[in-house]
Amino acid sequence: MIPLLTRYGAKIAAVLVLALGAVIVVNAVTDDPAEQDAQHPSQAAAEQQAEAEEAYEEVRYLHVNYIDETAGAAVDVKADALADFAADRAASLNSAQEDADQAEAEAEAEAEANTNPTSVDVPSDCSDYSGNKATGCAMALERGHDLEQVGCLVALWDRESGWNEYAANGIGAYGIPQALPGDKMASEGSDWETNPVTQISWGLGYIEGRYGSPCEAWNHSEEVGWY
Repeated sequence: MIPLLTRYGAKIAAVLVLALGAVIVVNAVTDDPAEQDAQHPSQAAAEQQAEAEEAYEEVRYLHVNYIDETAGAAVDVKADALADFAADRAASLNSAQEDADQAEAEAEAEAEANTNPTSVDVPSDCSDYSGNKATGCAMALERGHDLEQVGCLVALWDRESGWNEYAANGIGAYGIPQALPGDKMASEGSDWETNPVTQISWGLGYIEGRYGSPCEAWNHSEEVGWY
């Protein structure tokens, strides 16, 4: 594969093609043998080639994309190389546009994701909830979590227990946070079986210790189905 012609190399190749065509036409219409010999295509081509070589020598060192092989190549080879250059240039522009479009789409997706990275309903304040959820919201805010984290907590425990302090499953998980086993929550109070505040306090401590935040616990639950 011959490397790409430069802008000046392309112009010279075009001149060669036109000049060779003119020589052939003159040879076809003249009846003078001497003139035919002087303007025989092989002779004319040789002269044009010599002129082209001189011109190429002037520009070859000025343009890094111009190579030695091109200077001595036939006219049709130069024309093919020019066509390759045009095709490669068009492909390069198309590729650059595709890259730009992809980058723009990725930036838009990232911006959209950053507005609500966890895809949960974020409350305006704790009054959006009632019962145990309202209590959990207030307790989460007291521990320094924001309303987005509250949204993650609500989604997480909606999935785990429906915020029912008496929820139990067949393997021994119990309460709002579905502690396994349930008596782990005794570290927060002896009333862990019936008091939602005790359960929520233990559940928040567990989440913070293991995941750092409710949204990280929610993301883990989204990935594997548990937290």
